[in-house]
Amino acid sequence: MIDLHDLKKEYTEEGETVTQALRGVTFSIEKGEFVSIMGPSGSGKSTLLHILSFLDRPTGGTYTFQGKSIDDMTDQELALVRNKDMGFVFQSFNLLSRLSVYDNVEIPLLYSDIPPKGRQTLVEEAVRAVGLEEKLYTEAAKLSGGQKQRVAIARALVTDPNVIFADEPTGNLDSQSGLQVMEILESLHDKGRTVVLVTHETQTAEFANRIIRIKDGVVESDKKIIANRVHRDLK
Repeated sequence: MIDLHDLKKEYTEEGETVTQALRGVTFSIEKGEFVSIMGPSGSGKSTLLHILSFLDRPTGGTYTFQGKSIDDMTDQELALVRNKDMGFVFQSFNLLSRLSVYDNVEIPLLYSDIPPKGRQTLVEEAVRAVGLEEKLYTEAAKLSGGQKQRVAIARALVTDPNVIFADEPTGNLDSQSGLQVMEILESLHDKGRTVVLVTHETQTAEFANRIIRIKDGVVESDKKIIANRVHRDLK
């Protein structure tokens, strides 16, 4: 699904100072994998996520998504793929606080040609998948942090994406809420979803089946792991 080869990203700052955020990253992610990307602050993991999710373009190397190089895609084509094939979960939730759960989850569908009745079915299914049916018409502002993140997951699911990108999804949550969110992502992976998680928390990363560690803009290690579901604890 995702193939990176010698990916580079440079930023030119004031005074023409060049910062190398990514110095040559190479790895592939297969359909159905659950991958965690880890690294300290400034390691390049956020830059990498932005490129993976089409929010930015690399300055060198190649990125192929579902068999097509992003170099061959216009910005409009990238935007269409993002809306159709990618779902996003952010640390800060990015919900519209005065809208209901239903309205927040429906937002990605408003850019499609799906009729209102069809959108209603998809929204209800996505909200049910994260266990918030009873909150369907509750304003987002009235939800707990954990509930808000579950709404964000439902919004990511509603377009039936091929991959879900989760950027520090437990960063603003207490340990119990974080555990619930990670268990939902884990269950989505169990059902065949591809999940790419960016986190600095080792115990969160270990929900994945593979951990890629980034340091100073390069891959430091890439290891498959056996997740321990029985004794896992985010505390």
